[in-house]
Amino acid sequence: MKIYTYDTTLRDGSQAPKVSFSLEDKLRIVQKLDEFGIDYIECGWPGANPKDTALFERLKRLKLSSKIVAFGATRRPNKSIEQDQQVLELLKSEAKYITIFGKSWDFHVFNALKTTLEENLNMIFETIEFLKKSVEEVIFDAEHFFDGYKANKEYALKVVKTAKEAGADWIVLCDTNGGALPNEVFQIVKEVKEELKDAKIGIHAHNDSECAVANSIMAVLAGASQVHGTINGIGERCGNANLCSVIANLQLKSGYKVVEEENLKKLTQLSYFVSEISNIPIPPNMPYVGEGAFSHKAGVHASAILKDTRTYEHIDPILVGNSRKVVISDLSGRSNLRHRLLQMGLEVEENSPELIRLLEKIKELEKEGYQFEIADASFELLCLRHFGLLKEFYKLEAYRVLIARRSEDLLPVSEATVRIRVENTLQHTVALGNGPVSALDGALRKGLEEFYPSLKEVELKDYRVRIVNEKDGTKAKVRVVIQSTDGQREWGTVGVSENIIEASWIALNDSLIYKLVKDEPI
Repeated sequence: MKIYTYDTTLRDGSQAPKVSFSLEDKLRIVQKLDEFGIDYIECGWPGANPKDTALFERLKRLKLSSKIVAFGATRRPNKSIEQDQQVLELLKSEAKYITIFGKSWDFHVFNALKTTLEENLNMIFETIEFLKKSVEEVIFDAEHFFDGYKANKEYALKVVKTAKEAGADWIVLCDTNGGALPNEVFQIVKEVKEELKDAKIGIHAHNDSECAVANSIMAVLAGASQVHGTINGIGERCGNANLCSVIANLQLKSGYKVVEEENLKKLTQLSYFVSEISNIPIPPNMPYVGEGAFSHKAGVHASAILKDTRTYEHIDPILVGNSRKVVISDLSGRSNLRHRLLQMGLEVEENSPELIRLLEKIKELEKEGYQFEIADASFELLCLRHFGLLKEFYKLEAYRVLIARRSEDLLPVSEATVRIRVENTLQHTVALGNGPVSALDGALRKGLEEFYPSLKEVELKDYRVRIVNEKDGTKAKVRVVIQSTDGQREWGTVGVSENIIEASWIALNDSLIYKLVKDEPI
């Protein structure tokens, strides 16, 4: 059975705190969703703001397989359709698919719309009937349906029956406040399905009680065949149903056809794409697509995974485009470490003295404050150094950082001097920066880029500082983590020291060396 996906990242998702999509952002997301195989893409409310109006104009030029949906409301109370500008703007967008929402909870009809129950039904019927004459599909979002059903079952059913009679192609039951529980959703959807006979039912769930994904799945099991949600579950308040989890659960666990199998392998990539544009990081423990979804830290787990991945993984991560990761930490055993070395192309016997010494070294470094699970590049360099496989690209002779602020300066000025030896050539360079790390980075690159031009591609994407042993006050050690990219890859490095500049130097040094290692593989 086919389940239709309906993405509302560009509307509901854009209502999440700190999310603001530009017009170009929205276009890029639409194209990515279309490439993935989303059936319906809700692109906003034309006429409500200039950005959404402009988006629909731009979308006319694109050839897309997904159905592009305009979103709006029923006509206003006691107003004719022809006088309601927001309804007319929906048609003006030239979208062939339109979703309108209407009230299905009597409490909202009285207190939000300030009208009668009968007038609310007229608003729903007339708007759907009017739009249906001009577009291919009208989707009706029954707002607050589950709350309305529990408060006044008879009226809530009248609302969705009215929408069906008016010609709505889909009746979508909305848990707008996100308070329904899975058992309630299953029972109510089942009852509505029986009442509406052959109507096509959808589910639109919010996550305020952490049940949006579960509610969406239960609705499908009860007869719904369209699921609304957002990528990564972003949205107002606690967010919407996370389509990444919904799609994977329905297709891999429940036997439904949602997207093409090859497209499903792009799920993790889609998740990170939207995360990057929305500037909302993906929690490491997000199911299916998170960095930690298939990570194994305990030694017992890693040992079992090496024998059979089914021992501690519910699916093959490749199915959703993710990958297995064996985390190196002070909880790790030899199996974890050996697995990571094999991934690097280094084959070492499990009882090898070198392997045991490397494991002890890692544990000692973690006691000092290092965390290699957030710095894969530093871990890889550590292993290469341990086995004598790391080329010496350059040698540090000295560095110095000066920070000065004169009375007339608005901000302090940072200056770094670096003295390194590259291929028997002494390089003595100076650079200014907006901070000491920026200055160090500039001075080091000045000395290296003549010999290694590819370092020009490296950008420092993120810089984080964490106190390791807070009780020591100003003498405490700090951990610096740097995230770098060359446009193709992204990697993390770590440095720990009582001196923040030295910790930064260690992480920065590893970042550039890692780039060189990847450009000149051993």
